[in-house]
Amino acid sequence: MNDPIIEVRNIHKSFKTVQAVRGIDLHIGAGQFVALLGPNGAGKTTLVEMIEGIQQPDSGDIRILGKTWKGNEKYLRYLIGLSLQETYFIEKLTVWETMRLFASFFAIGKARCGEVLNLIALEDKRRAWVVNLSGGQRQRLALGIALLNNPKILLLDEPTTGLDPNARREIWSILLKLKEQSNTSLILTTHYMEEAEQLCDYIVIIDHGKILKEGTLSDLLGEIQDLPVKQALPRKITLDDLFISLTGRHLND
Repeated sequence: MNDPIIEVRNIHKSFKTVQAVRGIDLHIGAGQFVALLGPNGAGKTTLVEMIEGIQQPDSGDIRILGKTWKGNEKYLRYLIGLSLQETYFIEKLTVWETMRLFASFFAIGKARCGEVLNLIALEDKRRAWVVNLSGGQRQRLALGIALLNNPKILLLDEPTTGLDPNARREIWSILLKLKEQSNTSLILTTHYMEEAEQLCDYIVIIDHGKILKEGTLSDLLGEIQDLPVKQALPRKITLDDLFISLTGRHLND
């Protein structure tokens, strides 16, 4: 890998008596799509929030394009796009007005708003009030807003949770198109194994604040072929099987 666009070195973070992140190292290259997998409480969101600059690590170092958050907040926020599990909008604004509002924070003009509206397939909803959008349409709008500034880094925290299969695949289609057309790096947290398999080049499995395994999908599944679970399952081995073999838990526990 060339010089990483994101470099996480020996990060620790605790909340009172809970050690949320315990000595994680992570390197993400330009254009790389990385999935963070793990059960609830594994430390995924805390790790992502520290990369975003929302949380501060107790110890360790995070660098984005070689820069730390301290003293570089304004510069780094222009490089990052965020989309969370649930996003609240002003419901009595239209889709177009919402796009223009967020674009104004980056001094972005109407042309880019139009490009993004087409990318997220909401052109036909341009004049619709946000309150009337479906859950999937709201998440596409949230993703579009995260893409307005042509971010070098896109951070998505369970962006398709609660969506039906069709809406989920619409999000996937947008991200796959982004992967083809740009050099944006993606960090995705998800409980959907198929989502990680479809979108991501590199898989990081986390539990109890530590990385258990990381690598490409083929590398990780190759490691499980000789484990007892292989003989017990007369079907294709999955990431969930790998996680169970490591922890005794399902990824969606």
